[in-house]
Amino acid sequence: MRKRYLYILLGIPVLCLLVVGAYYLPPIHSRLSWRVDQAVLRVKYALNPPEEVVFVPGEALKKPVVRTNRLVSGDPSGVASPAPTLESSTSTALPSPTAGPPPTPLPDQASLKGVRYEDQHGRWNYCAPANLSMALSFWDWEGDRDVVGPAIKPDPKDKNVMPYEMVDYVLANTELRALSRVGGDLQTIKRFISAGYPVLIERAAYFRDIEGVVSWMGHYQVVTGFDDAKGVFIAQDSFTKPDEEIPYPEMETHWRGFNNTYILIYPPEKEAEVLAMLGPDANESTNNQRAAQKASEEIYSQTGIDEYYAWFNRGTNLVAMQDFAGAAQAYDNAFGIYASIPEAERPWRMLWYQTGPYFAYFYSGRYWDVISLAETTLNTLQSEPNLEESYYWRGMARAALGDSAGALEDFRTSLSYHPGFEPAVYQLKLLGLES
Repeated sequence: MRKRYLYILLGIPVLCLLVVGAYYLPPIHSRLSWRVDQAVLRVKYALNPPEEVVFVPGEALKKPVVRTNRLVSGDPSGVASPAPTLESSTSTALPSPTAGPPPTPLPDQASLKGVRYEDQHGRWNYCAPANLSMALSFWDWEGDRDVVGPAIKPDPKDKNVMPYEMVDYVLANTELRALSRVGGDLQTIKRFISAGYPVLIERAAYFRDIEGVVSWMGHYQVVTGFDDAKGVFIAQDSFTKPDEEIPYPEMETHWRGFNNTYILIYPPEKEAEVLAMLGPDANESTNNQRAAQKASEEIYSQTGIDEYYAWFNRGTNLVAMQDFAGAAQAYDNAFGIYASIPEAERPWRMLWYQTGPYFAYFYSGRYWDVISLAETTLNTLQSEPNLEESYYWRGMARAALGDSAGALEDFRTSLSYHPGFEPAVYQLKLLGLES
């Protein structure tokens, strides 16, 4: 009897070792690791709910929220330009659009065929590779999400792929052209679909997350149709299903969560047609100005989370115009509204996807707000704080405050999560160090 117990006692650790060893075999690990990670994070999020965290900018306490529908045109002279910026595309300048005939009336419905549906499941947060692959497939591109993924998402657990990274991939790796614009509206989507162009959008969504509850997150979709009679858009949604119907009001509010950003992909010979349909938005500077005005007007017409989006978008567009002081004030107002949004609806992952506040606060000399915002954002990631942008900007603020050791650590951590991340590489070279 004692021998039996002894064998059992010895067998348990051996069995554990065998299970652990089997788990790390590549075929098994690739299928189970993300489920284990989800289980661990579910426990941590339950103990420290990120939706309860509220970032309060230090400067925001000194002034009230100020509504305005007028564009602020602060003088950024004397402010060092970010070199290189985090959200600047490497694409070449587009030619000016040529004047075309007046737009023709849009049909009541349109639907494009030819997009090869791909889901994002089985991979960590893979909506960007899946949706870019789908958008490219319409133009007979033969790759899939696993071809795109390693290029635009080198860290499998990276939380976000920026629109400019998707545009750059198209320009560098295909024979197609691509561009990204902001401040679109429902008519923008309809106009391009009617002309035969799928529209890749970035939007907010409420999906069931690792806690098992529905929460706010960023998401890409390829929109391929619309139907005015039913009041819906038709989207190829990598998280849910193909041909998902999205009511117009839902599209309007959730798209607003990402500054109404859209990406167009097209063959080179169709560039003149695309630019003509964009009209004044073909010029990127004009597009930013128009988007800032759109956001300013929505500040008056929206409430709750939509007003938060409007203020945030205003800040983002003013950053693009290098009006950093005006942008900082807009972000202050957005964060001031954030606390009044019901916890279940709060966009607590916003800084995973959009980095405009870092630009605004840093180039307004508000370095402690940059550090506080970065740390608040990184804390929402619990045990997986792999956001290279947040480390980069905390490093920039630390360097500005004279903490060279802290800055060096942050730049290197940024690169550990995103090898070759150009802004961090650049800063290390300024310090006389190699990445």
